[in-house]
Formats: sequence, structure tokens, C-alpha cells
Amino acid sequence: MSNEPILLSKALASFDALWSPRIVTRVNDYDVRVAKVEGEHIWHIHDETDEFFLVLDGELHISLREPAGERTVLLPKGAVFTVPRGTEHKPYAPSGAAILMFEPAGTPTVGDRHGEIPDHVDATIGHALNS
Repeated sequence: MSNEPILLSKALASFDALWSPRIVTRVNDYDVRVAKVEGEHIWHIHDETDEFFLVLDGELHISLREPAGERTVLLPKGAVFTVPRGTEHKPYAPSGAAILMFEPAGTPTVGDRHGEIPDHVDATIGHALNS
């Protein structure tokens, strides 16, 4: 991790891959990740952790399957949302977005339970910013 300030715009400009987050820094045992997203991710669940989203640019939709039924939250630029642990969810960005996520280091992008992973989704625990 860098001991210098990191410009998120520069971090996002350093890669093109979609649904392939980069770790920009770490806070205690948590990764701060940025990602470019467009189209659909997959339905998945994080059994042991919440998942925090901040939309840096564009608009992100997150579909949720909750006890009361299915719903979708819409996150415009500047909005934050936390998906509670154990909640099945699917992020998607019809027109593309840039997001920041905050989650425990080592958390897989496809969660602990999911279906088949399509080629456009990177199943990772995050990549170093410079890779």
C-alpha cells in the first residue's frame, strides 16, 4: 500500500477491465477497492460480511432478494449503500459506472454462494492497483 495520497480518478484511469476491482488502500483489515462496471454482475451472497458501495461516477443498480421480496435500489453518483451480510444481491450498471467498495480483505467479488460465473466477471479478491 502506498504511503502517499491516491487520486481515485488516476487509479480508475490505470485499468480498463470491467467487474475487476483494484485495491487502492487498506484500512485495518478492510480493502478499499475501486472498479469500473457495466452490464450485469451475478446473483451472489456474502455470508459473513456486509458490502459497502459508493458510486463515484455513473449510476449503479443493486437488485436484492430479501425476506419481504425482491427489490432494486438505484444509486446515482455520490450515493452510498450497504448490502447486509447474507442478502442475495446482483449489481448492474446499464450505462456503466465507477464504484468504490469497502469490505474485509480477502472477500471474493462473487461472494460465498453464487451460480455460474460468466466470462465478463472477474472472480477475485481484488487486484493490486498497479497490476
